Amino acid sequence: MISLSRRLLPLALAAFSLPLQGHVASNGFLDLMVEGTELRGSMELAVRDAELAVGVDANHDGRITWGELRAARGALQTYVAQHLVLTSDAHPCPIRWGSLAVNSRVDGNYAWIELSARCPAPVKALRIHYDLLAGIDPSHRGLLKLTVGPLVQTAVLGAERETNLIVGASDPWRTVREYFVTGTWHIWSGYDHLLFLLSLLLPAVLVRRNNRWEPVDAARPAFIGVLKVVTAFTLAHSITLSLAALNVVRLPSRLTESVIAASIVIAALNNVFPVVTETRARIAFAFGLLHGFGFASVLADMGLPAGARLTSLVSFNLGIEAGQLAVVGAVMPLAYAVRHARGYRLAFLPAGSAVIALVALVWFLRRALLLG
Repeated sequence: MISLSRRLLPLALAAFSLPLQGHVASNGFLDLMVEGTELRGSMELAVRDAELAVGVDANHDGRITWGELRAARGALQTYVAQHLVLTSDAHPCPIRWGSLAVNSRVDGNYAWIELSARCPAPVKALRIHYDLLAGIDPSHRGLLKLTVGPLVQTAVLGAERETNLIVGASDPWRTVREYFVTGTWHIWSGYDHLLFLLSLLLPAVLVRRNNRWEPVDAARPAFIGVLKVVTAFTLAHSITLSLAALNVVRLPSRLTESVIAASIVIAALNNVFPVVTETRARIAFAFGLLHGFGFASVLADMGLPAGARLTSLVSFNLGIEAGQLAVVGAVMPLAYAVRHARGYRLAFLPAGSAVIALVALVWFLRRALLLG
């Protein structure tokens, strides 16, 4: 048992040694407006991704200043031009680059680059080739917002495929698919949401007896415990996600993200110093309300297209649930299989939870005190 414990502890530490920055999903934001033969808008790339792509940090001190970003403007524009190609009806639309600015989002600063393009004829069918950070960060995705008069079209861009859009045409199934994929991707790449969920799931195969964790005797109580936690979390974040997306209730992003980090600390420490054991679903519901506001931040970036607001919202939420269930399906069978191992109860659960709490505490301090 001791040798098993020694093997599990490094795995626990490795599994939870995540970057000390929540919401580290690598996203780019392409915003385009069609006006006849003209395309106008902007491209946003996270400053941290700009550093990976062209090496913006000139003095290698780990801090990127406005001066360094401005000095790298030419290299950055050249890089984006090499990996972003717009084509209309099989004819290229050469991109012209404009001013550079910095836009602050929830997950950090972004390099905002103005762009315009002229196509040979009025834009009816638009093809977008987008492979930024291909070979550097395979998880990177581009979020497209295409505006044609009152109509807003969205898409998720990636290196594995080109995106083809009929400009000005409403495609409800495409909207459903794009928002579903975005929701799934957000839960998989949102480390803070995943760590909160894992903090609640890991003890689901255990029961607290005589002040110590013991394995459940059968699968049924573990399944019921997981079902309660997932249902409570789903119900709670669905409520606030809907309220925020429909602009009924809004909370400052700094407050939301700080409390989300604090919720992870509390949930993880509860595994090390158990206070709430049989009613973890209540924790899931209470803090799930705050996580819903966090999910809404992505919808705020994409926007809800006019005429398909409810469909897009439901699709995004279903994508989150699908991603969440995939995580549960991957974690719980393994946890149930090793629940009798002393290493799981005495090493993996407390050590892994302690590391989660530490990482989340750093996130909390950074968000609450604006430390980066």
